[in-house]
Amino acid sequence: MAAATRGCRPWRSLLLGLLGLVSAAAAAWDLTSLRCNFGTFCECDFRPDFQGLECDLAQHLAGQHLARALVVKALKAFVQDPAPTKPLVLSLHGWTGTGKSYVSSLLAHYLFRGGLRSPHVHHYSPVIHFPHPSHMERYKKDLKSWVQGNLTVCGRSLFLFDEVDKLAPGLMEVLRPFLGSSWVVYGTNYRKAIFIFISNTGGEQINQVALEAWRSHREREEIHLLELEPVISRAVLDNPQHGFWRSGIMEEHLLDALVPFLPLQRHHVRHCVLNELAQLGLEPRDEVIQAVLDSTTYFPEDEQLFSSNGCKTVASRIAFFL
Repeated sequence: MAAATRGCRPWRSLLLGLLGLVSAAAAAWDLTSLRCNFGTFCECDFRPDFQGLECDLAQHLAGQHLARALVVKALKAFVQDPAPTKPLVLSLHGWTGTGKSYVSSLLAHYLFRGGLRSPHVHHYSPVIHFPHPSHMERYKKDLKSWVQGNLTVCGRSLFLFDEVDKLAPGLMEVLRPFLGSSWVVYGTNYRKAIFIFISNTGGEQINQVALEAWRSHREREEIHLLELEPVISRAVLDNPQHGFWRSGIMEEHLLDALVPFLPLQRHHVRHCVLNELAQLGLEPRDEVIQAVLDSTTYFPEDEQLFSSNGCKTVASRIAFFL
């Protein structure tokens, strides 16, 4: 889709694009090919489309009123500030299949003209980029060099860190100077960069809050961020296997927002099935929809309320029942 006509995009194509981006990122970083017109800071292909972003989130992100509102509000305030004092730093938390990777894909698509293929969108995966904990010191040097080099080329860059809960502790501490409110780090102006961290940590605690709300006959939309922030923070700080462990990122309050993703109920999974069928160009058939919903496992055992893997396996299940 051309940049001039960006609008709501099918979610599956965005996730496939993200997977392609991860593979491409495994190659060596060729910073010399990333050139802007002049200066150490430039906007590069940064072309935010908030109308398209909000449209896509409203149509395709099922059951996430808090995440949708938080992400849009934080992005708008940050982008509209001509001189932010620090980068925008968001940490996405929740159960598997609830939309964290999808939202990160949307941000790349609606913020940069090249979308996920933009040379100024940088995706880091622990499996691809940092697979061996014994190489930690080398990884620290590489990560610092990658971030600093890419910010030197384009200060308006997006950095996506996937599966932070699987990163070896100690690595993230090299990012701390880039996330604070200093004007310049290592000779690089970095205050217009965006950092997104994705993690399953806190998912169980978020699920428990959602379950207790349901048992108390509270509407899902009545769950507030103030209920979730403390339990997510504690889950991260108490987890020595999390990438933020003793990195100073949490302790120094360098995160602008903890973004919670709630567990998905049966009607949310149905929404995902309808979206996937539309993406495939197929008419919604009741027997296929019902088969996918019935084959999905739910928890807790008594209530059978939340999908065990969110919408993560919807596509494969549809293919099986067609």
